[in-house]
Amino acid sequence: MMDWTDRHCRAFHRTLSRRTKLYTEMLTTGAILHGDRARLLAFDAVEHPVALQLGGSEPADLAEAARIGEAEGYDEINLNVGCPSDRVQSGRFGACLMREPQLVADCMAAIGAAVKIPATVKCRIGVDDQEPEESLFTLVDLCAQAGVTEFVVHARKAWLKGLSPKENRDIPPLDYPLVYRLKRERPDLTIVINGGVGTLDEAVTHLDQVDGVMMGRAAYHTPGLLGEADQRIFGEVGAVEAAEAVEAYKSYVSAELARGTHLAAMTRHMLGLFHGQAGARAWRRILTVEGVKPGAGLEVIDAALAAVTTRSRPQEESLAGGLEAGEAA
Repeated sequence: MMDWTDRHCRAFHRTLSRRTKLYTEMLTTGAILHGDRARLLAFDAVEHPVALQLGGSEPADLAEAARIGEAEGYDEINLNVGCPSDRVQSGRFGACLMREPQLVADCMAAIGAAVKIPATVKCRIGVDDQEPEESLFTLVDLCAQAGVTEFVVHARKAWLKGLSPKENRDIPPLDYPLVYRLKRERPDLTIVINGGVGTLDEAVTHLDQVDGVMMGRAAYHTPGLLGEADQRIFGEVGAVEAAEAVEAYKSYVSAELARGTHLAAMTRHMLGLFHGQAGARAWRRILTVEGVKPGAGLEVIDAALAAVTTRSRPQEESLAGGLEAGEAA
């Protein structure tokens, strides 16, 4: 989710769900150790629980980056051993590390020794011509020996040669049963499944077999589903309506505007909120066209929300009329 799940995205998603765990986009150790640390690691207190996802392969550098993340207040350090992009491969981190499970275990041992917060791994089931039953279990077992107790498993191989990062999200077949088997045979470990999960109904089904579900693209492109997550997954009372989330997010937006953040940097994460509802196109158009203009502020969000609610109202009244007629009959 590089360039997607930035701090503005996470603050917005938190208005929809209090209970789900949020993850940063993957940050390399080089960027954290030598880059603009304040910009890269900044997050709002509303985001908790939030995990810092790292990319790297040098145990000492990962340990130092993890220490910094813990000091900044993150709740978890997650090492990404699943991203297949060319940029990641050239830096010897991400999915190519599936070929070096002992190195991954050494990295996790270093991270675990450096911090008191949980240190977790996100991986694939294998890469290229690896046999997933061997590659996945070997990686998990070595990391477990190093003290790791939680794994997020994207239930696909990554083909590092021949497929683009986008194709790697869709073309390699999903093998959910292998991840289920991992949980059955390693019951003391916390296993979170990832890959191709598009609805909360699917998430609930997976939870019969594993401990957790990670949703990426579906949660980003149709964030409204997060409004039902606390109720459906965690048993809390009531769902968060999309309009409620918008109103809640406005206080964050206002504070960021005062700091000089451009409106579009925040509203770009909201475009899919009303997906499938009347007025969704107007919502996207207003945020996209008006949000990039100099000086754009909360009035743009208000106008976009009004376009949705105005278009929805006649439909709601029509449905209500139909219900009343049916009851009378």
